[in-house]
Amino acid sequence: MGFAYVNGAYSADHVDLTTIADAVGTPTYVYSASQLVQQAKRFQAAVAGLDALVCFAIKSNSNLAVIATLAATGLGADVVSAGEIARAQAAGVPADRIVFAGVGKTADEMAAALEAGIYQFNVESEVELAVLSEIAAARGAVAPVCVRVNPDVDAGTLSKITTGRKGNKFGVDIDLVPALFAQARRLPGIDLVGVSMHLGSLLQDLAPYRAAFQRMADLVRGLRAAGHTITRLDLGGGLGVPYRDEVLPTPEDYAQIVRETVADLGCRLVFEPGRYLTADAGVLLARVVYVKDGSDRRFLILDAAMNDLIRPALYNAWHTVRPVKQPAPDHLEQPVDIVGPICESTDRFAEGRMMPPVAAGDLVVFETAGAYGRVMASSYNSRPEPAEVLVRGRDFRTVKPRQSIQALFADETIPDWTG
Repeated sequence: MGFAYVNGAYSADHVDLTTIADAVGTPTYVYSASQLVQQAKRFQAAVAGLDALVCFAIKSNSNLAVIATLAATGLGADVVSAGEIARAQAAGVPADRIVFAGVGKTADEMAAALEAGIYQFNVESEVELAVLSEIAAARGAVAPVCVRVNPDVDAGTLSKITTGRKGNKFGVDIDLVPALFAQARRLPGIDLVGVSMHLGSLLQDLAPYRAAFQRMADLVRGLRAAGHTITRLDLGGGLGVPYRDEVLPTPEDYAQIVRETVADLGCRLVFEPGRYLTADAGVLLARVVYVKDGSDRRFLILDAAMNDLIRPALYNAWHTVRPVKQPAPDHLEQPVDIVGPICESTDRFAEGRMMPPVAAGDLVVFETAGAYGRVMASSYNSRPEPAEVLVRGRDFRTVKPRQSIQALFADETIPDWTG
């Protein structure tokens, strides 16, 4: 079911969010298990018939219950740290369905991944490949490697979340890849199985995918002509979701581009969706602390802040905000600034947003907050980090409790010289 107004109250599946606020408090992230499963199954159905491994990009939402829900549908995990490897395994993802990406893997992280027996390393530079070779050879292991390629394709998205243009820090420039493969033949402990790419996040147009996939197909054919065995092609993630009223490509549209450009290569295809799976499956539940009237505007001051949801401050991102109590059909809207209590002017979720009447004590939700929401939260201003709740049908569970104030500094010490 996901999120909708039911009998006058904003609900997750069949649970009124007022019930969750009363039981858990606010601010709290609420996830819908049914929506997570629905998104996963739709993506899997879109790529059905292809030799595909679909790996959830854990960086979008690293809660164990979320990972486990998606793993139960058969998804693997795309990880970018040793911590995410541990999370994936703790949530039930088999090691042979884990892909390790990231531009700055440390030697210790590489060793941990080899020990775990992961499916694939996506290596992003010649120097990283040399380090991985040394570590694998010393352990008598062989690391399956895809070289991450920078295809130099503009994804047409925010500059802060694009990763596939020349000048980005990610991957090996596409024109340098053949030479790297030639050099890598001499490296022990390395099995070069393929190439990978990732254009960035929140793509709203399929044209960049088509261009990049065609470039990758040409690269694979060229590498094979040079004598390399290429069995895997990792196409990354990045499929966008509508935060407002955008009309975006569907997984079915995306999969058709895949079929038209790379399906004939005979490679196993790896996909790494993240935002598409989790964004619509989560909301941030908050409470209005004050309604403050200024000389030229009205402020809704919430108990949630930029430490709980940083996307608006970081990216000027839009999240639709709705009252939990459904407004009357004939309600009048007025412009408000929706802000948090942190001592920063950037602690502002929306400016001049049209909202129905909301009073102090009322609950509101930020929609499409399941991706890059709680996972990017902090305790700035010594604010406890928010709780997380997973809903399934008429049941809900706290899957991560709210941080206590004491926990904020429980691991800190005061040197004896301060006295």
